[in-house]
Amino acid sequence: MANHKSSIKRIRQTETKKLHNRYQAKTTRSTLKKLRETTDKKEAAALLPKVTAMLDKLAKRKVIHKNKASNLKSKIAKKVSSLK
Repeated sequence: MANHKSSIKRIRQTETKKLHNRYQAKTTRSTLKKLRETTDKKEAAALLPKVTAMLDKLAKRKVIHKNKASNLKSKIAKKVSSLK
């Protein structure tokens, strides 16, 4: 167990950030899944900017790697454009 006040505080902060990051990542994954499963082009086109923003935010905060965010954005954009 930590002996210093600062390390005890750091443990609490890390736990809080971890929970927040996990929530954000899970929400993004759920929205991505919803976008992938949709067959309506209008609905997918409406969801695309939201998902893109979520992925950018996760990459900016280093929850996911920036290249992973770019790859996911590319794949979903391709998917949306292929819908009829």
